[in-house]
Amino acid sequence: MDVLLDNLDLYGPFFLTTIKLFLISGVASLIFGTFLAMLRVSPVPVFRAIGTVYVTLLRNTPLTLVFAFLVFAYPLLEILKLSYFTAAVVSLTVYTSAFICEVVRSGINTVPVGQAEAARALGLTFGQVLGQIVLPQAVRSVVPPLMSMLIALLKNTTIAAGFNVVEAGAIRSYLAERGDNQLIGLLWVTLGFAILVAILSLIQRSLEKRWKVAR
Repeated sequence: MDVLLDNLDLYGPFFLTTIKLFLISGVASLIFGTFLAMLRVSPVPVFRAIGTVYVTLLRNTPLTLVFAFLVFAYPLLEILKLSYFTAAVVSLTVYTSAFICEVVRSGINTVPVGQAEAARALGLTFGQVLGQIVLPQAVRSVVPPLMSMLIALLKNTTIAAGFNVVEAGAIRSYLAERGDNQLIGLLWVTLGFAILVAILSLIQRSLEKRWKVAR
């Protein structure tokens, strides 16, 4: 307890930064990932190709390289200056959205084709069919894998510590500077992440009960 109590000035703010990173990146990833999924199932070949290339490229690129590009290479373009925190949010978003895209796309494929055809027969556009008929059912059917992606995102926020973002993953190095026990310090960090993951698991169970689809 001494390590925790003596370093509350680290654990509190650093975990708060982790939560901010997760919430902002999580919401952005869900939105962008859903948009990519719409491209992947679009009837327009060009849109499908764009979505496919993006997902294939990002899913096969290590997250550390995405961070390195945004933090070190992107500033050389001198387009728009990004803070380390913003660069971390963008990195986590563009990477995670590729995986969320595939999860949402798999959910879309579980919706019977006849429903979409009936909606089109009634005069609904492709966007209306997806937004009003297909996506609501698709999201309900993929709650567990979606939550797994968000849990992975939460754990991936620790990579930001290697790129000058003071979040939970950076606590160990600060403990080393203060001469505190790093092993005990990391155990507290682990416990903190376990609590956050448990909260996400509870949210998952709640959503599953609320959106349970009768089969």
